[in-house]
Amino acid sequence: MLKLKVEEMSCGHCVKAVTEAASSVNDVEKVEVDLAGGLVTVSGHPDSAAVIAALDEAGYPAQQVG
Repeated sequence: MLKLKVEEMSCGHCVKAVTEAASSVNDVEKVEVDLAGGLVTVSGHPDSAAVIAALDEAGYPAQQVG
């Protein structure tokens, strides 16, 4: 499981965009977004750098936490 702090999320559209971006990475099984907390949890066995790059490219800078 990968936990990320994601910047710039403020609405339902952001949640959808972040979910789609993270889901596009190989080996991602599930994406859960905590909009209020600015946290994204990614289940599966994805390459963390690839998930972070996908989110950055979508306009949502992210960094791994925990």
